[in-house]
Amino acid sequence: MIKITPVMKELLDKALEDGTPCLIGTASKDGHPQISPKGSVAVYDDHTLCYWERSHRTSQARIDQNPNVMVYYRNPARKENPYRAGCIRFHGKARIVTGGPERDKAWDLTNHEEQSKDPEKKGAAVLIDLDLIEQIDSTVIMKRD
Repeated sequence: MIKITPVMKELLDKALEDGTPCLIGTASKDGHPQISPKGSVAVYDDHTLCYWERSHRTSQARIDQNPNVMVYYRNPARKENPYRAGCIRFHGKARIVTGGPERDKAWDLTNHEEQSKDPEKKGAAVLIDLDLIEQIDSTVIMKRD
């Protein structure tokens, strides 16, 4: 069962402030990978992450082609981080949300620094329904039942 812990939430909430934004791994429909930094990754609910997609570039296009993504978090300097090498990998399926209450909630969860880079709120929410959370050595922390 996936249930994001308060420690994971705290780590993600502080990632940009700590200078360690999450990296989002996406792949095209034919499997070509890409990694992009995202400074707005947040916990949407117990089993979902979100971020604000303001660039509307390659990551968004790849999610439209292939919803499988991985969010990579690493910050071994945070003393409350109990994960091996300070790393957590979140695997799931992403979807783009361009309107409605889900988009509004993701915007509200977006940190102020990232909101200030999209003052006209032209971005979209990306929601990631998690299937697996693991450490850097592939030790499973949680997985979907």
